[in-house]
Amino acid sequence: MSHPAVLPQPTDLLPRSHGLLRLKPQAAAAPAVRRISSQALLAGERELVITHEGSEYHLRLTRNDKLILTK
Repeated sequence: MSHPAVLPQPTDLLPRSHGLLRLKPQAAAAPAVRRISSQALLAGERELVITHEGSEYHLRLTRNDKLILTK
């Protein structure tokens, strides 16, 4: 007496999660952004006033060496 073979179901052969590979189109190179150090901007001071379209903005260096920009 032979036992019938138990075949796996097709769903048992597939992994549970299907991660699809998505390729992003290559982005165009962004134009170079001008960089300047905070030391060069502040020139040894702890505050700098920046004027923009008639408004004044204050760039301050905190005691913890963080920069804060306020209007």
